[in-house]
Amino acid sequence: MTVADAELLVEVAGAVATVVIHNPARRNAMTAGMWRRLPELLDGLEGDPAVRALVLTGAEGTFCAGADLGDLDDLFDGGDLTLAVAAEERLAAFAKPTVAAVRGACVGGGCQLAVACDLRVAAADARFGVPPARLGLVYPAPTTRRLARLVGPAAAKHLLFTAELIDTERALRIGLVDEVLPPDRLAARVDELTAAVAARSQLSVAAAKEIVDGRADEARIAWWHGQVRASGEAREGVAAVRERRPPRFGWTPG
Repeated sequence: MTVADAELLVEVAGAVATVVIHNPARRNAMTAGMWRRLPELLDGLEGDPAVRALVLTGAEGTFCAGADLGDLDDLFDGGDLTLAVAAEERLAAFAKPTVAAVRGACVGGGCQLAVACDLRVAAADARFGVPPARLGLVYPAPTTRRLARLVGPAAAKHLLFTAELIDTERALRIGLVDEVLPPDRLAARVDELTAAVAARSQLSVAAAKEIVDGRADEARIAWWHGQVRASGEAREGVAAVRERRPPRFGWTPG
């Protein structure tokens, strides 16, 4: 495969799509072009009925060292209305479960993308940091709020005030990551996790994501319960338990 030095690579294997941040010469820093490209890729993958989960990771042992500072004007002159925020918001709104598989550096824009995923699974050698205070930048408000919701105000302030890198032990303790694995186990665990998600009722998964993310009002929640009755998913799930067989869930987004 021949690719540009800085590109987002996509692979779909079965029900799982993997997006790889590929800019190894700059520790997988995200260029302006990569930030622009991510929402387009996500639109296509969200519309693919075969895709039930998405993995975001980095090439060659590094997740993402942040935004490419060579694109400083493109990335930071817009305040909260930046390319990076648009990409982050699109990733957070992706209708299917997303998993960040993190190795090595996950800093700045890389941490921003990881936090926008539903789950974060890290190799033990990963390191996390939020460096705007080193650069004299104001972290975008949507990004700051998302980080604070995930790890809590005190931990978010520590990351933002100090710009220190933290290891996976601390990241796990504050809730920045969900699991920490030996580096040689990370890929297998991500495969296990996404396989489990893909095998579950996609009705249950999609509804849970909307509700947890606060995007479902009372009318939408009632609609989801109506889908349970109309789809037969619950009847199939109960029958599978009674018959001691894997369920054959058939619901797909309309």
